[in-house]
Amino acid sequence: MADRPDYYKTLGVGKNASEDEIKKAYRKLARKYHPDANQGDKKAEERFKEISQAYDVLSDPDKRKQYDRAGTPFGQFANAAGGAGFDPSAFSGGFGDILSNLFRNGPSRPGGDAGSVRGARPRPARGRDLETEVSLTFDQAVNGAQVSLTVPTSQPCPTCNGSGAKPGTSPRVCPVCNGTGMEAQSQGIFSMSQPCSNCRGQGTVIDDPCPTCHGSGAQRSVRRLRANIPPGVRDGSRIRLAGKGEPGVRGAEPGDLYVITRVAESSVFKRSGDNLEVEVPLTIPEALLGGIIEVPTLRGTKRLKVARGTKSGSVQRLRGEGPAKLSGKGRGDIHYRFVIDVPATLTPEQTAAAERLAQTMRDVNPRARLFAEAARDGGGSRAKAAA
Repeated sequence: MADRPDYYKTLGVGKNASEDEIKKAYRKLARKYHPDANQGDKKAEERFKEISQAYDVLSDPDKRKQYDRAGTPFGQFANAAGGAGFDPSAFSGGFGDILSNLFRNGPSRPGGDAGSVRGARPRPARGRDLETEVSLTFDQAVNGAQVSLTVPTSQPCPTCNGSGAKPGTSPRVCPVCNGTGMEAQSQGIFSMSQPCSNCRGQGTVIDDPCPTCHGSGAQRSVRRLRANIPPGVRDGSRIRLAGKGEPGVRGAEPGDLYVITRVAESSVFKRSGDNLEVEVPLTIPEALLGGIIEVPTLRGTKRLKVARGTKSGSVQRLRGEGPAKLSGKGRGDIHYRFVIDVPATLTPEQTAAAERLAQTMRDVNPRARLFAEAARDGGGSRAKAAA
């Protein structure tokens, strides 16, 4: 058997790495070697394929267990497009399907001929769902955009044409289940059927795996496509592209592609659910006297009325001026939060004006309420005792 690739080494993680550690390692390497970030670099593209293949195996608990088993030809159990993998959809119908398989195919008979596998071919298996990330500007996220995607996927291995076996050899019928993919176990008066422990439900075993795909029957490749991102996505939105995942096995429908959006922050607009928040500075006279000011929106500017005596932190809302909602039902709002802009330096004229204002307000003590409340809470007594 050809040497297996060291998928843990490929991702740079230990054999005891958690699922989260494996995912983080994959995303870090995928960003570094992604073909879009390394235009024309064939070595980077090959490295990207290796990383994707390693993640494909180690992120799947069942595949990882089989890969970790010493001396086990991993390719027998890999569920890749065109490969010789265990097809879980064959057993997805629950107890009824198990019994129907049992009575249709009959219990396994060691030593039986290949003719006993009539009707036992594995069912078509829907293609795997895929996931990728795309980086968007704030404007693209708000208005929608058409973006280019580079997606790691699989295709039938060109060396073995998807059989998983070394050229010149073929998978053979499993001697334990005679190709049914099922084993019958006696439980008292009942006979229960379960996936074959020797071939993992595939019905065939590979004695001499293909040196190119190591028995999986599939090879990683990179597919490029364009996708429409709807208006209103936010950082972390998950967009489903139906039928854009991996091809199905034996003519079944393909899986879906899920696009995770990574949205750059805006220096003005801050996302808050379906709405946006904007911090709007006010001068001291504007806060004191009120007035009409202009504020930015996604589609230009709007005028807001500032009330007299507006306090720092006050919020005004413009309904329907925010981003489109992903539900397709209208748009969010924009919340404008006013903050008092205090200049760091003053001209002599401004200093004089501020001093005149201070004189007119010398009898106003905004902190008097604090002392009154502190005294009511007992803080005044404690302060006197400490003195």
